Amino acid sequence: MKPVYKAHPWHGIPIGEKAPETVTTFIEIVPSDTIKYEIDKDSGYLKIDRPQKYSNIIPSLYGFIPQTYCGEEVARLARERGAEKVIEGDGDPLDICVLSSHNIPHGDILLQAIPIGGLCLLDKGEADDKIIAVLVADPIYQKYQDITELPEAIIARLKHYFLTYKSLPDEKNAIEISNVYGREAAHEVIRKSMMDYRDLIFKPI
Repeated sequence: MKPVYKAHPWHGIPIGEKAPETVTTFIEIVPSDTIKYEIDKDSGYLKIDRPQKYSNIIPSLYGFIPQTYCGEEVARLARERGAEKVIEGDGDPLDICVLSSHNIPHGDILLQAIPIGGLCLLDKGEADDKIIAVLVADPIYQKYQDITELPEAIIARLKHYFLTYKSLPDEKNAIEISNVYGREAAHEVIRKSMMDYRDLIFKPI
């Protein structure tokens, strides 16, 4: 019997045959977490990034889309859409927020999500897009097909979190949201991140 090894969540798990309409998602943190977890790029295990020092609570499931990368193509797309301050991608897999009505108690899980929009986030000159999605077959959120259909309060909570989650009381906020975009634009960001992964990480011969 051949030994079975855990697949690396970033490199060893397919994005899904229906991407970008439906994407496999690896969840790192959930709204109940008071610790910011993130994937260790070398081992593929979750690691503690930092304790949450303030009252910021992620308002959705949060993780990344496997086999994506925010590099030159993602940065170029952000600039084309008006984010003139973007110099480069943030060098990480593409982040995703997944809305669900269910209480999912922990991360380190996989799920299927339907992208419906995104936030073009700028962090010190880096494009750090946040795809907004809904959990497949969620009884409440499955009806939303585009971010423009979401209640404004949900979008406001997401924007507030990302504008403040790295802020210290005595420091100037270095993060801004260039624009909020819909479903089709989110699909294009995902495609560009797949291209960046292919060209900059996978590097086929």
